[in-house]
Amino acid sequence: MKAPLPSMKKDEILDLFKWRCSHGHNGISHYNCWIREKDFGERVGFIDIETSNLAADFGIMLSWCIKPAGKNKKTIYGVISKEDLVSGDLDKRILVDCIEEMRNFNRLIGHYSSRFDLPFLRTRALYWNIEFPTYGEIIQEDVWDIARRVLKLHSNRQDSVSETLLGHSRKTRFSPRHWIMALQGDPEALAFVLDHNKKDVLDLEQNYNKLSQFTRKGRRSI
Repeated sequence: MKAPLPSMKKDEILDLFKWRCSHGHNGISHYNCWIREKDFGERVGFIDIETSNLAADFGIMLSWCIKPAGKNKKTIYGVISKEDLVSGDLDKRILVDCIEEMRNFNRLIGHYSSRFDLPFLRTRALYWNIEFPTYGEIIQEDVWDIARRVLKLHSNRQDSVSETLLGHSRKTRFSPRHWIMALQGDPEALAFVLDHNKKDVLDLEQNYNKLSQFTRKGRRSI
């Protein structure tokens, strides 16, 4: 989305030239930074990943989902394949796809994402020598942090937040066997993991929409 320069007042256009982002550029040369700062045409996505282990040096990503904000917007996703596992490329292909899609958003929102999803993705990207968004490129918000501040629950897990705010949780109950079989490339297990992932981002968006009215919009970089 381009800035509506013809419809802007002279003072507004001058402000665009005078404004400087964290990288030292004005609003013309670093237009995406200006969009983020002014909330102009911001594209928001809800992100969640599923992994084989909680540590990125011992585990790999099994699937990822990003749900663009808005009703009826379709979830974008990727899932590892048996071919990926057999070839030794593991999560490299889906990691490239995930990072490419992340860059289409100005703001990414997750649940415990600042402490798990994003650090896990960054670690895997560094492992594979894949370029990862640097500081200042994408803004993040974490619903776990918001829930911890504005609610008083027995647990700030996503399913607990969903059950309190929405009256239900889409989260599927899984057994360790699904994750073990997924690492062997079992199609049924991988489909289960992906379905679990897709349902998480749907609840995530609804939880955020409920809670965002009680907090200031975050400005922290991924």
